[in-house]
Amino acid sequence: MPRALSRTWSRGRHLAARVLDASLEATIVASFSRVGAVLRRGTQDWPVVPSMEGRTVLVTGASSGIGRESALALARAGADLWITGRDEGRLEELAGRMRSQGTTVHTAALDVTDGALLDDLARRVSENSAGLFGIVHSAGALTHEYATSAQGVEMTVATHVLAPFRLTWRLAPLLRAARQATIVTVASGGMYTERFDLSRLEMTAGDYHGVKAYARAKRAQVLLAHEWSRRWARDGVRSYVMHPGWTDTPGLAASLPTFHRLGPLLRRVDEGADTAVWLASGAAGEAGTTTGIWLDRRPRGEYYLPWTRPRCSSRADGEDLWRWCERRSGFDASGARTP
Repeated sequence: MPRALSRTWSRGRHLAARVLDASLEATIVASFSRVGAVLRRGTQDWPVVPSMEGRTVLVTGASSGIGRESALALARAGADLWITGRDEGRLEELAGRMRSQGTTVHTAALDVTDGALLDDLARRVSENSAGLFGIVHSAGALTHEYATSAQGVEMTVATHVLAPFRLTWRLAPLLRAARQATIVTVASGGMYTERFDLSRLEMTAGDYHGVKAYARAKRAQVLLAHEWSRRWARDGVRSYVMHPGWTDTPGLAASLPTFHRLGPLLRRVDEGADTAVWLASGAAGEAGTTTGIWLDRRPRGEYYLPWTRPRCSSRADGEDLWRWCERRSGFDASGARTP
């Protein structure tokens, strides 16, 4: 094929792919479902995840679902791993599988809402690693019954907001030492239904609604991810937030059984985890400061519904959330500060 014709063909193919991607995004249903994952992978140039030999990554929620698949994919790319999860048996089974393939992996069976256990994990990682190339915050759960953590925080907020804040805070020196570190937060498309409102973030026993609590916490995760990027980008730390679309995981089946009946429209778990792994590898490069939430290796809009937009500014909301997390974590009172 003549060179000029080849260039024209390539430009036309890329344009068609962009048009298809935008069309999928506009429909939402097609974008979030397996249809979006299959069509985008088939029409876009998705390179393989680059080698991560010699790089250490921590993955929370690795005993099942997106976290488990992310850990497996990062191991295949050559990363050394720290993995956490509630289920010690499943965690050790996963670690054994990866070790049999030559991966260096450390485990920590814990409840991420327990601040003391997170502090101990951070200490262990610091004692065994000169630097931390990445964190994938995948631990999470949608619960329909109101409960609180040992520190008295509503469990959904404790799991999805305060736990990643605390762990990342404690590991900040290692992230900086890596000089090119990446934080990836696994959010949820469910957050699109809620506007961030700090006064409504932590629900009470009287007004608790599991789906709303989950969506609000996931919306807060987006702001927190942006704050890490805004505050630490100059130190070489990038922060991304992504959502996996509608993915067939054990958590979805248990928490939303009616939604799980979508069956073939649900993404396979490897399709849901792909963007988290790709971002964790650092492949997105300078796009780490891009606003928006990522899906299928591209940043997407943060708001689909007009009433979910911030009343003031997302930066002001992010700063308010950061200070709230400091207070609820006890860091402002103790004098603890990130270096």
